[in-house]
Amino acid sequence: MWVALLIFALAPNIIQVDANISKSMHLTWGVRHASILGEDLHLVLDKTSGSAAQSKRSFLFGSIEMLIKLVPGNSAGTVTAYYLSSAGSQHDEIDFEFLGNSTGQPYTVHTNIYTQGKGSREQQFFLWFDPTADFHNYTIHWNPTAIVWYVDSVPIRVFRNHEKEGIAYPNKQGMRVYTTLWNADDWATRGGLVKTDWHSAPFTARFHHFRARACKSGGARSTNQCASNVPANWWTSRRYKQLSHSQIGQLNWVRNNYMIYDYCTDTKRFNGQIPPECFKPQF
Repeated sequence: MWVALLIFALAPNIIQVDANISKSMHLTWGVRHASILGEDLHLVLDKTSGSAAQSKRSFLFGSIEMLIKLVPGNSAGTVTAYYLSSAGSQHDEIDFEFLGNSTGQPYTVHTNIYTQGKGSREQQFFLWFDPTADFHNYTIHWNPTAIVWYVDSVPIRVFRNHEKEGIAYPNKQGMRVYTTLWNADDWATRGGLVKTDWHSAPFTARFHHFRARACKSGGARSTNQCASNVPANWWTSRRYKQLSHSQIGQLNWVRNNYMIYDYCTDTKRFNGQIPPECFKPQF
């Protein structure tokens, strides 16, 4: 029950994007609401518009991390998203979404994964700290063997590659990094029961210290280009690092105490036909 994680610093031609957010990302919409200055990205939402940014490069496998301070106070109805995605209707995607809540209530961390345009693999967690009081590290590790979601170096979810068993896995499409802040009060907080309080606007989410130790991708489907930068046996070499016993303990602690939804247990939603990966070992 091991999970392989790449140690990118040991591999030749694996890049680390510029540490300066202003050089590695750009605003894509809601430009008048948002700002990028040096290491800092501020996204703002008011009643007229939200805002978003994305990385200038796309990546195929990597360790992608961002420090985020979420919207404080009454953030009900808002969603702050930080995710990887390719383009098109058959896109791949790996999500961190933070669903706001009424003052004093915990944020919900919503995770999901899309392969070839198909998602519906949600797992949700409460955070064990106040994510609005300070910056916290949210990292996505993505390699040919597994995807791991981390919060402050604590693993909260694993999705392993079971392609040999006919389960799709995102390993052929380069993905960019996206950040957004938007109004989703039709579903985000208690299924849409709690609406956005615009008297609390403008809402601001802050991002800092974006790092991508990753294999650069030249296009939507660029496996060969990316893999050619690395020795053929590198992905299966001893440069893999396994999730330790203590990390597995951390993961189980989070899942036992803070998980609030797991699609693998939602038999009603899938009419008893639970997705096949739910029966495979993930960690």
